[in-house]
Amino acid sequence: MDRNTFRGIFVIVTTPFTEDLAIDEDGLRSTLRFCLDSGVHGVVSTANASEVGYLSDAERRRVAEIVVEEAKGRAQTVVGVSANHWRMSAGFADHAGAIGADAIMAMPPTFHPANRAEIKAHYQAISAASDLPLILQNAIGLGATVMSAELLVELVNELPNARFIKEETAYPAQMTGEVKALAGDRLIGVMGGRAGKTLMEELPHGICGTMPACEFADVHVALWTAIEAGDMALARTIFRCLLPLLDYEATYGIPLCKEVEKARGIIAGAHWRQTGYRALDDHARAEMLTLLDGAVEYMNPKYPHRPA
Repeated sequence: MDRNTFRGIFVIVTTPFTEDLAIDEDGLRSTLRFCLDSGVHGVVSTANASEVGYLSDAERRRVAEIVVEEAKGRAQTVVGVSANHWRMSAGFADHAGAIGADAIMAMPPTFHPANRAEIKAHYQAISAASDLPLILQNAIGLGATVMSAELLVELVNELPNARFIKEETAYPAQMTGEVKALAGDRLIGVMGGRAGKTLMEELPHGICGTMPACEFADVHVALWTAIEAGDMALARTIFRCLLPLLDYEATYGIPLCKEVEKARGIIAGAHWRQTGYRALDDHARAEMLTLLDGAVEYMNPKYPHRPA
């Protein structure tokens, strides 16, 4: 992975479940087909939007294997290896290399906050376990320890394979600019997160892409294609269609991702494991479909959200 290939729309692949909350492997493969049909530049497995905290170790490995198998050679494949401790993350990193992933991505130790020394030891262990390109994920929220621009640059300078960052803290655009200014050419690229909601603000700070959840993958790709073509008027038009959907995703979280995928015929059922969410009722689903109507011009017609 280099400056040319770490660029564009790298979607976080959601994990479909059956009605009894077993992993739906057919649904996962279907989700990958949708992402690839949408023209994504990369796919990311076992990250936060994959409900990774609700998967067993064996399930994590199986999900990563399927994602890499389906996407290898068609898009960059990134395996999320975040965990509570470096021994766990290092094991997932080693597995990612064994299955042929193109890169790995990790947050600092999850579950409890970590101090500077613990963060550095965590990433040093991951780097020692795998020579795959390492994406440093700097996030805000439950289970996340926010890293300063200075610490991120130290890691980029000290670790041989840490040349990439996913930035999704409170002020991602400004953080991107600060990190790029401090790191210089040693840093290959910074991608945004936050579902892509701050992408347009991040662009002038030198962002090289974004990592949203995957249910609107085709709309995200249409937006990035317009940006790369220099057609900022079209990019703004697409972004205005996408933003209400991303706001709705922020409200309902994982259930919204799954409901959109179900409505578009990608997965059979909108089942999730992550706790703390409310299901969409009929009125919420109706609003979801109406918001999708507003972006239909940029959606792959192979995956309609309303019956023909």
